[in-house]
Amino acid sequence: MSNFREQRSRYDTYSTQWDYVQDRFGVKNLLPFSISDTDFMIPGGTIDVLSNAVERGFFGYTRWNHLDYKQSISRWFQQAFTCWIDPNWCVYSPSVIYSLSVCLQLLSKTGEKIVTFTPCYDAFFNCISGNERALITFSLTNDKERFTIDFSALEEIFAAEKPAIFLLCNPHNPTGRVFTEEELTHLITLCNKYSVAIISDEIHMDVRRPGKKHLPILAFINQIEVPVVLLSSASKTFNSPGLGGSYGIFPEEVLREKFLNILKGRDGLSSIPYPALLATMDCYNNQKQWVEELNRTVDENFTALKGILAKDPRIDFRVPEATYLGWINIAKLPYTMDELQTVLVKKEKVAIMKGETYGVEGQRYLRFNLGAPKEKIVDGAERLLRAIRSLDERSSK
Repeated sequence: MSNFREQRSRYDTYSTQWDYVQDRFGVKNLLPFSISDTDFMIPGGTIDVLSNAVERGFFGYTRWNHLDYKQSISRWFQQAFTCWIDPNWCVYSPSVIYSLSVCLQLLSKTGEKIVTFTPCYDAFFNCISGNERALITFSLTNDKERFTIDFSALEEIFAAEKPAIFLLCNPHNPTGRVFTEEELTHLITLCNKYSVAIISDEIHMDVRRPGKKHLPILAFINQIEVPVVLLSSASKTFNSPGLGGSYGIFPEEVLREKFLNILKGRDGLSSIPYPALLATMDCYNNQKQWVEELNRTVDENFTALKGILAKDPRIDFRVPEATYLGWINIAKLPYTMDELQTVLVKKEKVAIMKGETYGVEGQRYLRFNLGAPKEKIVDGAERLLRAIRSLDERSSK
């Protein structure tokens, strides 16, 4: 079991979040709460599996298209979400964004429209524009920091814009919503009515608050009449993006074969990195208890963060239903984002993502990564409050 209580140094691991924080914030050696990986080591049992593989020393071409790999994914969905997945639907991919890019090409034509909820994961913007598709943003409704869907307005968008694809992110990054059975059923009904294919990014599926149940889009497979693909990875949960690897789940055989032809034939990506293969199988087969400990740790972190932020009544913050990402509303502060970021970076030496990274809806938000031991979360939250107090003192002079 990994030690979730102790902050371990990630310097000198070529970490984007730690070693290269200056690329985004312009200053080195900041305490980072930025991109969405965590400061937790991968499970101890998985480390043992990888260590044994290194000791054996064989790293030739590897194959993913076997039941050992595909059943580890299907069993995880059954165990975690009571969702039956045919192992043969599962396909390796180097990353979720690679899969999204290929699926955009397969399910839409150049210039056609893609609808997604905003604010949204920032990589969606470039992936859609880079594939020469038109993004139609649909703002979630902010109901006291719980973000909901105006389905009447969404149907108007479907009817007027005639999109080819709806891109779902569930659980939602950055707001942390876990969409309910009623919401997903309504969304599927609209997609069926207007012949809109569904791509569902569910990479944050395992990190949720107590009592919040994630429903994979494929739990509704008998209701869905349009092409549907679920994209995910073990890497977000188990903090293994540096090992590589993700997967897509394609119930429709023709679409699955087209994806495979591009993956293997056009792009030459048929061989999975051996460490990614081993890590995915071990994490999904053996590390359920580690995920439970991860969730307890993140829950405690959110409780600590909320308590600290409550000291300033101008900050609106609601613990999200899922993810380890805090979406903090600072709209009541009388300072610009640039003013706040300058003090955070230059004086408090802390890196917290600007919400505008995720769309115009985030212009008065911060996104705070809570995937770390509580000591670091408390330190970062207190630095945020000190930065605000510093601006208050400056403005009162």
